[in-house]
Amino acid sequence: MLTGGPSSTGGVNRGPLLTEVGVVGAGPVGLAIAWRCAQRGLRVAVHDDRPGSGASQVAAGMLAPVAEAYFGERELTALLVDSAARWPGFAAELAGASGVDLGYRTEGTLVVGLTADDLAEAGRLWSYQRGLGLPITPLRPSALRDREPALATRVRGGAVAPGDHQVDPRRLVTALRVAAERAGVVFRPARVGALSEVDARVMVVAAGCGAAALTGLPVRPVKGQVLRLRAPGGGPPGFRHVIRGYADGEPVYLVPRDSGEVVVGATVEERADTEVTADGVLRLLRAAVELVPELTEYELVEAAAGLRPGTPDNAPVLGALPGRPGVLAATGHHRHGIVLTPVTADLLTDLIVTGEPDPALAPFTPDRFPKEPLWN
Repeated sequence: MLTGGPSSTGGVNRGPLLTEVGVVGAGPVGLAIAWRCAQRGLRVAVHDDRPGSGASQVAAGMLAPVAEAYFGERELTALLVDSAARWPGFAAELAGASGVDLGYRTEGTLVVGLTADDLAEAGRLWSYQRGLGLPITPLRPSALRDREPALATRVRGGAVAPGDHQVDPRRLVTALRVAAERAGVVFRPARVGALSEVDARVMVVAAGCGAAALTGLPVRPVKGQVLRLRAPGGGPPGFRHVIRGYADGEPVYLVPRDSGEVVVGATVEERADTEVTADGVLRLLRAAVELVPELTEYELVEAAAGLRPGTPDNAPVLGALPGRPGVLAATGHHRHGIVLTPVTADLLTDLIVTGEPDPALAPFTPDRFPKEPLWN
Protein backbone atom coordinates (compact mmCIF):
# COMPACT_ATOMS: atom_id res chain seq x y z
CA MET A 1 0.00 0.00 0.00
CA LEU A 2 1.41 3.36 -1.01
CA THR A 3 0.37 5.06 2.20
CA GLY A 4 1.30 2.15 4.47
CA GLY A 5 4.05 -0.44 4.81
CA PRO A 6 5.94 -2.32 2.08
CA SER A 7 3.85 -3.76 -0.74
CA SER A 8 4.13 -5.63 -4.01
CA THR A 9 4.27 -2.27 -5.79
CA GLY A 10 7.10 -0.98 -3.66
CA GLY A 11 4.95 1.51 -1.78
CA VAL A 12 6.12 2.76 1.63
CA ASN A 13 5.06 5.41 4.12
CA ARG A 14 4.77 8.95 2.80
CA GLY A 15 7.95 10.91 3.12
CA PRO A 16 9.53 14.10 1.78
CA LEU A 17 9.25 13.16 -1.91
CA LEU A 18 6.94 15.52 -3.81
CA THR A 19 5.74 12.83 -6.21
CA GLU A 20 4.12 9.60 -5.05
CA VAL A 21 3.12 8.36 -8.51
CA GLY A 22 5.07 9.10 -11.68
CA VAL A 23 3.29 8.19 -14.90
CA VAL A 24 5.40 7.88 -18.04
CA GLY A 25 3.17 8.54 -21.03
CA ALA A 26 0.30 10.98 -21.58
CA GLY A 27 -1.98 8.97 -23.82
CA PRO A 28 -5.49 8.03 -22.66
CA VAL A 29 -4.28 5.17 -20.44
CA GLY A 30 -1.56 7.16 -18.69
CA LEU A 31 -3.80 10.22 -18.26
CA ALA A 32 -6.67 8.14 -16.89
CA ILE A 33 -4.39 6.45 -14.34
CA ALA A 34 -3.02 9.83 -13.29
CA TRP A 35 -6.53 11.26 -12.91
CA ARG A 36 -7.79 8.29 -10.89
CA CYS A 37 -4.72 8.36 -8.61
CA ALA A 38 -5.14 12.09 -8.00
CA GLN A 39 -8.79 11.50 -7.14
CA ARG A 40 -7.58 9.09 -4.45
CA GLY A 41 -5.49 11.84 -2.89
CA LEU A 42 -2.08 10.90 -4.31
CA ARG A 43 0.52 13.35 -5.58
CA VAL A 44 0.95 12.55 -9.28
CA ALA A 45 3.26 13.73 -12.07
CA VAL A 46 2.91 12.79 -15.75
CA HIS A 47 6.09 12.72 -17.84
CA ASP A 48 5.73 13.16 -21.61
CA ASP A 49 7.31 15.59 -24.05
CA ARG A 50 4.43 15.19 -26.53
CA PRO A 51 1.18 14.47 -24.68
CA GLY A 52 -1.53 12.80 -26.75
CA SER A 53 0.68 12.40 -29.82
CA GLY A 54 0.78 8.60 -29.88
CA ALA A 55 -1.67 6.02 -31.16
CA SER A 56 -4.67 7.89 -29.76
CA GLN A 57 -4.06 10.73 -32.22
CA VAL A 58 -5.08 8.49 -35.12
CA ALA A 59 -7.35 6.03 -33.30
CA ALA A 60 -10.99 5.74 -34.37
CA GLY A 61 -12.34 5.30 -30.84
CA MET A 62 -14.48 2.21 -31.31
CA LEU A 63 -15.63 0.69 -28.03
CA ALA A 64 -16.16 -2.76 -29.46
CA PRO A 65 -15.98 -5.66 -26.98
CA VAL A 66 -18.18 -7.79 -29.24
CA ALA A 67 -16.88 -7.03 -32.73
CA GLU A 68 -13.29 -7.25 -31.42
CA ALA A 69 -13.81 -10.66 -29.78
CA TYR A 70 -11.54 -13.02 -31.70
CA PHE A 71 -10.80 -16.73 -31.57
CA GLY A 72 -8.40 -17.73 -28.81
CA GLU A 73 -8.69 -14.46 -26.87
CA ARG A 74 -11.29 -15.31 -24.22
CA GLU A 75 -9.49 -13.64 -21.32
CA LEU A 76 -8.92 -10.48 -23.36
CA THR A 77 -12.58 -10.51 -24.43
CA ALA A 78 -13.66 -10.68 -20.79
CA LEU A 79 -11.52 -7.62 -20.04
CA LEU A 80 -12.99 -5.78 -23.04
CA VAL A 81 -16.53 -6.55 -21.87
CA ASP A 82 -15.70 -5.39 -18.34
CA SER A 83 -14.21 -2.11 -19.55
CA ALA A 84 -17.01 -1.41 -22.04
CA ALA A 85 -19.51 -1.79 -19.19
CA ARG A 86 -17.61 0.93 -17.30
CA TRP A 87 -17.64 3.36 -20.22
CA PRO A 88 -21.07 5.01 -19.70
CA GLY A 89 -20.26 5.97 -16.12
CA PHE A 90 -16.66 6.85 -16.99
CA ALA A 91 -17.76 9.10 -19.86
CA ALA A 92 -20.36 10.90 -17.78
CA GLU A 93 -17.93 11.44 -14.88
CA LEU A 94 -15.13 12.64 -17.15
CA ALA A 95 -17.37 15.02 -19.10
CA GLY A 96 -18.56 16.48 -15.81
CA ALA A 97 -15.04 16.83 -14.41
CA SER A 98 -13.59 18.41 -17.55
CA GLY A 99 -16.48 20.21 -19.23
CA VAL A 100 -15.42 18.57 -22.51
CA ASP A 101 -17.84 16.75 -24.83
CA LEU A 102 -16.22 13.35 -25.50
CA GLY A 103 -18.24 12.55 -28.62
CA TYR A 104 -19.53 9.44 -26.86
CA ARG A 105 -22.21 7.76 -29.01
CA THR A 106 -24.31 4.67 -28.41
CA GLU A 107 -26.05 3.89 -31.71
CA GLY A 108 -24.27 0.53 -31.91
CA THR A 109 -22.25 -1.19 -34.62
CA LEU A 110 -23.21 -2.98 -37.82
CA VAL A 111 -20.85 -5.70 -39.05
CA VAL A 112 -21.41 -6.47 -42.74
CA GLY A 113 -20.15 -8.64 -45.58
CA LEU A 114 -20.12 -7.43 -49.17
CA THR A 115 -19.81 -10.81 -50.91
CA ALA A 116 -20.87 -14.35 -50.07
CA ASP A 117 -17.28 -15.17 -49.08
CA ASP A 118 -17.12 -12.04 -46.89
CA LEU A 119 -20.37 -13.02 -45.21
CA ALA A 120 -19.19 -16.58 -44.59
CA GLU A 121 -15.97 -15.28 -43.00
CA ALA A 122 -17.90 -12.88 -40.78
CA GLY A 123 -20.46 -15.54 -39.92
CA ARG A 124 -17.84 -17.86 -38.45
CA LEU A 125 -16.80 -15.10 -36.08
CA TRP A 126 -20.40 -14.25 -35.15
CA SER A 127 -21.03 -17.88 -34.25
CA TYR A 128 -18.01 -17.82 -31.96
CA GLN A 129 -19.07 -14.53 -30.38
CA ARG A 130 -22.63 -15.70 -29.81
CA GLY A 131 -21.22 -18.89 -28.27
CA LEU A 132 -19.57 -16.67 -25.66
CA GLY A 133 -22.95 -15.14 -24.89
CA LEU A 134 -22.06 -11.81 -26.50
CA PRO A 135 -24.90 -9.67 -27.89
CA ILE A 136 -24.63 -9.83 -31.68
CA THR A 137 -27.63 -10.58 -33.91
CA PRO A 138 -27.41 -11.57 -37.60
CA LEU A 139 -29.57 -9.49 -39.98
CA ARG A 140 -30.77 -9.98 -43.53
CA PRO A 141 -29.77 -7.37 -46.16
CA SER A 142 -33.20 -5.72 -46.04
CA ALA A 143 -33.01 -5.35 -42.25
CA LEU A 144 -29.52 -3.89 -42.51
CA ARG A 145 -30.64 -1.27 -45.01
CA ASP A 146 -33.66 -0.45 -42.87
CA ARG A 147 -31.16 0.56 -40.21
CA GLU A 148 -28.69 2.18 -42.61
CA PRO A 149 -30.09 3.03 -46.07
CA ALA A 150 -26.64 4.30 -47.10
CA LEU A 151 -25.31 0.72 -47.25
CA ALA A 152 -24.60 -0.59 -50.75
CA THR A 153 -27.28 -2.79 -52.30
CA ARG A 154 -24.55 -5.39 -52.95
CA VAL A 155 -24.08 -6.04 -49.21
CA ARG A 156 -25.05 -9.69 -48.69
CA GLY A 157 -25.84 -9.54 -44.99
CA GLY A 158 -24.54 -8.62 -41.58
CA ALA A 159 -25.18 -8.37 -37.87
CA VAL A 160 -25.82 -5.75 -35.23
CA ALA A 161 -23.84 -5.38 -32.01
CA PRO A 162 -25.93 -2.82 -30.09
CA GLY A 163 -23.49 -2.54 -27.20
CA ASP A 164 -20.47 -1.62 -29.32
CA HIS A 165 -20.24 2.17 -29.05
CA GLN A 166 -17.75 4.92 -29.92
CA VAL A 167 -15.92 7.94 -28.51
CA ASP A 168 -13.67 10.58 -30.08
CA PRO A 169 -10.11 9.80 -28.87
CA ARG A 170 -8.82 13.30 -29.51
CA ARG A 171 -11.55 14.79 -27.34
CA LEU A 172 -10.92 12.03 -24.79
CA VAL A 173 -7.27 13.05 -24.42
CA THR A 174 -8.25 16.71 -24.01
CA ALA A 175 -10.86 15.84 -21.40
CA LEU A 176 -8.50 13.61 -19.43
CA ARG A 177 -5.77 16.23 -19.37
CA VAL A 178 -8.18 18.93 -18.15
CA ALA A 179 -9.65 16.63 -15.49
CA ALA A 180 -6.20 15.51 -14.36
CA GLU A 181 -4.93 19.08 -14.06
CA ARG A 182 -8.03 20.08 -12.09
CA ALA A 183 -7.41 17.13 -9.77
CA GLY A 184 -3.87 18.36 -9.08
CA VAL A 185 -1.77 16.30 -11.50
CA VAL A 186 1.51 17.95 -12.50
CA PHE A 187 2.71 17.67 -16.12
CA ARG A 188 6.40 17.50 -16.86
CA PRO A 189 7.03 18.00 -20.59
CA ALA A 190 10.24 16.03 -20.95
CA ARG A 191 11.12 12.79 -22.70
CA VAL A 192 12.00 9.94 -20.33
CA GLY A 193 14.98 8.00 -21.63
CA ALA A 194 15.36 5.74 -18.59
CA LEU A 195 13.20 4.92 -15.58
CA SER A 196 15.94 6.19 -13.29
CA GLU A 197 15.02 9.69 -14.46
CA VAL A 198 11.60 9.47 -12.76
CA ASP A 199 11.71 10.40 -9.09
CA ALA A 200 8.59 8.84 -7.58
CA ARG A 201 7.64 6.15 -5.09
CA VAL A 202 5.68 4.27 -7.76
CA MET A 203 6.24 4.52 -11.49
CA VAL A 204 3.68 3.55 -14.12
CA VAL A 205 5.01 2.92 -17.62
CA ALA A 206 2.15 3.80 -19.96
CA ALA A 207 4.37 4.80 -22.84
CA GLY A 208 2.86 2.65 -25.61
CA CYS A 209 5.52 1.44 -28.01
CA GLY A 210 8.12 3.34 -25.98
CA ALA A 211 7.66 0.87 -23.13
CA ALA A 212 9.92 -1.62 -24.89
CA ALA A 213 13.02 0.56 -24.58
CA LEU A 214 12.20 1.50 -20.99
CA THR A 215 11.45 -1.99 -19.67
CA GLY A 216 12.61 -4.63 -22.15
CA LEU A 217 9.03 -5.93 -22.43
CA PRO A 218 8.11 -7.43 -25.82
CA VAL A 219 6.02 -4.49 -27.02
CA ARG A 220 6.33 -3.93 -30.74
CA PRO A 221 4.96 -1.25 -33.11
CA VAL A 222 2.09 -2.28 -35.40
CA LYS A 223 1.43 0.36 -38.03
CA GLY A 224 -2.08 1.49 -38.87
CA GLN A 225 -3.06 3.93 -41.61
CA VAL A 226 -6.31 5.89 -41.12
CA LEU A 227 -8.28 8.33 -43.26
CA ARG A 228 -10.63 11.12 -42.23
CA LEU A 229 -13.41 12.21 -44.57
CA ARG A 230 -15.93 15.03 -44.19
CA ALA A 231 -19.54 14.99 -45.32
CA PRO A 232 -20.44 17.54 -48.01
CA GLY A 233 -22.14 20.78 -47.00
CA GLY A 234 -20.94 20.65 -43.42
CA GLY A 235 -23.76 18.35 -42.35
CA PRO A 236 -23.61 15.04 -40.49
CA PRO A 237 -22.64 11.83 -42.31
CA GLY A 238 -25.41 9.96 -44.09
CA PHE A 239 -25.23 7.05 -41.63
CA ARG A 240 -25.36 6.82 -37.82
CA HIS A 241 -23.94 3.43 -36.83
CA VAL A 242 -20.31 2.44 -36.77
CA ILE A 243 -19.95 0.13 -39.76
CA ARG A 244 -17.35 -2.64 -39.70
CA GLY A 245 -17.16 -4.85 -42.71
CA TYR A 246 -15.39 -7.01 -45.22
CA ALA A 247 -15.29 -5.94 -48.86
CA ASP A 248 -13.85 -8.59 -51.17
CA GLY A 249 -11.72 -9.82 -48.28
CA GLU A 250 -10.54 -6.37 -47.20
CA PRO A 251 -11.51 -5.44 -43.61
CA VAL A 252 -12.52 -1.83 -43.02
CA TYR A 253 -14.40 0.26 -40.48
CA LEU A 254 -16.32 3.52 -40.85
CA VAL A 255 -16.93 5.69 -37.79
CA PRO A 256 -19.33 8.65 -38.20
CA ARG A 257 -18.93 11.71 -35.99
CA ASP A 258 -21.50 14.38 -35.11
CA SER A 259 -19.11 16.95 -36.61
CA GLY A 260 -19.53 15.48 -40.10
CA GLU A 261 -16.27 13.56 -39.96
CA VAL A 262 -16.00 9.90 -40.92
CA VAL A 263 -12.95 7.93 -39.78
CA VAL A 264 -11.96 5.14 -42.17
CA GLY A 265 -9.44 2.55 -41.08
CA ALA A 266 -7.25 0.85 -40.56
CA THR A 267 -4.41 -1.08 -42.06
CA VAL A 268 -2.49 -3.57 -39.89
CA GLU A 269 1.18 -3.61 -40.85
CA GLU A 270 4.13 -5.17 -39.06
CA ARG A 271 6.41 -2.19 -39.54
CA ALA A 272 7.53 0.79 -37.51
CA ASP A 273 7.33 3.76 -39.89
CA THR A 274 4.48 6.28 -39.93
CA GLU A 275 4.45 7.09 -43.64
CA VAL A 276 1.12 7.20 -45.43
CA THR A 277 1.28 5.08 -48.57
CA ALA A 278 -0.74 5.14 -51.78
CA ASP A 279 -1.47 1.43 -51.33
CA GLY A 280 -2.88 1.94 -47.84
CA VAL A 281 -5.10 4.85 -48.91
CA LEU A 282 -6.32 2.98 -52.00
CA ARG A 283 -7.22 -0.17 -50.07
CA LEU A 284 -9.12 1.73 -47.39
CA LEU A 285 -11.02 3.98 -49.79
CA ARG A 286 -11.94 1.14 -52.14
CA ALA A 287 -13.34 -0.99 -49.32
CA ALA A 288 -15.15 1.95 -47.71
CA VAL A 289 -16.84 3.04 -50.94
CA GLU A 290 -17.86 -0.53 -51.73
CA LEU A 291 -19.82 -0.61 -48.47
CA VAL A 292 -21.12 2.99 -48.43
CA PRO A 293 -21.12 4.41 -51.99
CA GLU A 294 -21.98 7.98 -50.96
CA LEU A 295 -18.47 8.34 -49.52
CA THR A 296 -17.22 9.10 -53.05
CA GLU A 297 -18.67 12.60 -52.56
CA TYR A 298 -17.00 13.20 -49.19
CA GLU A 299 -13.92 15.38 -48.81
CA LEU A 300 -10.67 13.63 -47.90
CA VAL A 301 -9.31 15.86 -45.13
CA GLU A 302 -6.59 13.75 -43.51
CA ALA A 303 -4.49 10.67 -44.08
CA ALA A 304 -2.30 9.60 -41.18
CA ALA A 305 -0.49 6.63 -39.71
CA GLY A 306 0.19 5.62 -36.13
CA LEU A 307 1.85 2.81 -34.21
CA ARG A 308 -0.18 0.50 -31.98
CA PRO A 309 1.73 -1.13 -29.10
CA GLY A 310 1.38 -4.85 -29.83
CA THR A 311 2.43 -7.86 -27.75
CA PRO A 312 3.07 -11.52 -28.65
CA ASP A 313 -0.42 -12.58 -27.49
CA ASN A 314 -2.24 -9.36 -28.51
CA ALA A 315 -3.15 -8.66 -24.87
CA PRO A 316 -2.06 -5.71 -22.71
CA VAL A 317 0.69 -5.82 -20.11
CA LEU A 318 -0.71 -4.74 -16.74
CA GLY A 319 0.89 -4.92 -13.34
CA ALA A 320 4.15 -5.02 -11.42
CA LEU A 321 7.38 -5.67 -13.30
CA PRO A 322 9.22 -8.71 -11.94
CA GLY A 323 12.43 -7.83 -10.13
CA ARG A 324 11.70 -4.11 -10.11
CA PRO A 325 9.69 -3.06 -7.03
CA GLY A 326 7.64 0.07 -7.47
CA VAL A 327 7.42 -0.11 -11.26
CA LEU A 328 4.13 -0.99 -12.95
CA ALA A 329 3.34 -1.55 -16.62
CA ALA A 330 0.20 -0.34 -18.39
CA THR A 331 1.00 -0.86 -22.03
CA GLY A 332 0.62 -3.23 -25.00
CA HIS A 333 -3.07 -2.47 -25.57
CA HIS A 334 -2.70 -2.88 -29.35
CA ARG A 335 -6.12 -2.24 -30.98
CA HIS A 336 -7.88 -1.81 -27.66
CA GLY A 337 -6.32 1.18 -25.92
CA ILE A 338 -9.42 3.36 -25.98
CA VAL A 339 -11.97 0.77 -24.88
CA LEU A 340 -9.64 -0.54 -22.16
CA THR A 341 -8.87 2.89 -20.70
CA PRO A 342 -11.42 2.79 -17.81
CA VAL A 343 -10.65 -0.72 -16.58
CA THR A 344 -6.89 -0.21 -16.88
CA ALA A 345 -7.07 3.00 -14.88
CA ASP A 346 -9.26 1.45 -12.17
CA LEU A 347 -7.21 -1.74 -11.78
CA LEU A 348 -3.83 0.01 -11.75
CA THR A 349 -5.00 2.69 -9.34
CA ASP A 350 -6.37 0.09 -6.95
CA LEU A 351 -3.06 -1.77 -7.15
CA ILE A 352 -1.12 1.40 -6.37
CA VAL A 353 -3.33 2.34 -3.43
CA THR A 354 -3.83 -1.08 -1.84
CA GLY A 355 -0.80 -3.07 -3.02
CA GLU A 356 -3.15 -5.96 -3.78
CA PRO A 357 -3.60 -6.96 -7.44
CA ASP A 358 -7.17 -7.56 -8.55
CA PRO A 359 -7.67 -11.13 -9.87
CA ALA A 360 -8.65 -9.59 -13.22
CA LEU A 361 -4.98 -8.64 -13.71
CA ALA A 362 -3.71 -12.22 -13.51
CA PRO A 363 -3.83 -13.07 -17.25
CA PHE A 364 -2.05 -9.84 -18.20
CA THR A 365 0.90 -9.53 -15.83
CA PRO A 366 4.38 -8.81 -17.24
CA ASP A 367 5.81 -12.07 -15.88
CA ARG A 368 3.79 -14.13 -18.39
CA PHE A 369 6.50 -13.56 -20.95
CA PRO A 370 9.38 -16.05 -20.77
CA LYS A 371 12.17 -13.58 -21.53
CA GLU A 372 13.39 -11.59 -18.54
CA PRO A 373 13.00 -7.83 -19.13
CA LEU A 374 16.13 -5.70 -19.23
CA TRP A 375 15.59 -2.78 -16.84
CA ASN A 376 17.22 0.61 -17.32
